[in-house]
Amino acid sequence: MATDILMPALSPTMEEGKLAKWLKKEGDPVKSGDVLAEIETDKATMEVEAIDEGVLAKILVAEGSEGVKVNTPIAIITAEGEDVSAASAPKPAANTPAQAAPTPTMQAEGQADAPAATAKSGDDAQRAPAAPATITNKAPAPVMAEFPEGTEMVTMTVREALRDAMAEEMRGDDSVFVMGEEVAEYQGAYKITQGLLQEFGARRVVDTPITEHGFAGIGVGAAFTGLRPIVEFMTFNFAMQAIDHIINSAAKTLYMSGGQLGCPIVFRGPNGAAARVGAQHSHDYSAWYSNVPGLKVIAPYTASDAKGLLKAAIRDPNPIIFLENEILYGQSFPVPKLDDFVLPIGKARIHRPGTDVTIVSFSIGMTYALKAAQALAEQGIEAEVIDLRTLRPMDTETVVESVKKTGRCVTVEEGFPQSGIGAEIVARLMVDAFDYLDAPVLRVTGKDVPMPYAANLEKLALPNVAEVIEAVKAVCYR
Repeated sequence: MATDILMPALSPTMEEGKLAKWLKKEGDPVKSGDVLAEIETDKATMEVEAIDEGVLAKILVAEGSEGVKVNTPIAIITAEGEDVSAASAPKPAANTPAQAAPTPTMQAEGQADAPAATAKSGDDAQRAPAAPATITNKAPAPVMAEFPEGTEMVTMTVREALRDAMAEEMRGDDSVFVMGEEVAEYQGAYKITQGLLQEFGARRVVDTPITEHGFAGIGVGAAFTGLRPIVEFMTFNFAMQAIDHIINSAAKTLYMSGGQLGCPIVFRGPNGAAARVGAQHSHDYSAWYSNVPGLKVIAPYTASDAKGLLKAAIRDPNPIIFLENEILYGQSFPVPKLDDFVLPIGKARIHRPGTDVTIVSFSIGMTYALKAAQALAEQGIEAEVIDLRTLRPMDTETVVESVKKTGRCVTVEEGFPQSGIGAEIVARLMVDAFDYLDAPVLRVTGKDVPMPYAANLEKLALPNVAEVIEAVKAVCYR
């Protein structure tokens, strides 16, 4: 069966590139891992690898061609002995399967390839997603598609990544400042703001009284005047004291003012369960905030996403809810050593390619999803794991394209089952991918009870890897 090789995307925002050089010629045998061609953009050079054995039957785009659109078929691989005349003309992109990228190791999960944005024609027709590119890198670890070629990687904790993101933005923009309980003298309740007071002074790193309603309102007012506050809540449970400012003022004023008054503010802090802190300190507010028009909601998992998305949030002209997780603060991931690393808001990432089932999660839910996927692979089930990263706007397109390929889906989150993020994903799949589903979509969530304080009961109230594996086997009828 002939397989189209599509013009790959270096990043979710890449639209076109130059096909610099073919390293194979028509009629050459190829095997998995062979480099077929080099692709250039204004930022990097990529190599396109084959993942199937066969023959390079037809080159559809000549080397040196510029402005080649992402998703354009550039060559065709056929099985050895297959009639290559059938591959003499390119097929429409909508009918061509995209090649999958090589799967990164679990140890490099923070560097997984990002999915390319799906291009649309004038009539909004769906097209096959671009094949993620393999980027040449001289370092021991592979580099994500969102990083330029040759990027040096450094290992840091999520805590350090968040601190660096704020420090870099504060250095570049005098209107950015941080405020919250214990963010200055104490260096932050979780040491996220460590060192900021010493570098920027008390005018821009502001300790507040224990009054969320008060300092959140001050932050919103400051944003209305053109400043860019970063408001830290010691936990988003305490943000309930400030909910009027967040929803009725920050989220709605741009619309109610007819676009005359914006609110560039970031509300950030730990969200969801930690460890034996009781029901009033363990609530997951992901679904709450993602329900509100006017807000953007981000919930990162890796340190690189935490840094790149927090920098994007600080620069965004809209109010942002930045949901962190206390358990993840101390976990380490590779992060690109770049002067200005910023990720796009609203783009999901495929952490692990797969063909049998799609697992969708975010934040700490990714720990369950990735561990389950590894265990399932040992049992012959290849799960594609998608990290939403942004909950509003949600990257439905990446999820739908994956489900069209796998035919099955399981969602994972620590929040409650009713009206949760998983429920929203199910609703969207019913509209956009119903005909592709081979089984009902199942949700793995926290239990429908306030979080217990006792350690044994808290463990039972949270989702676990075994529940994810059980749900995947159920949708796969195994």
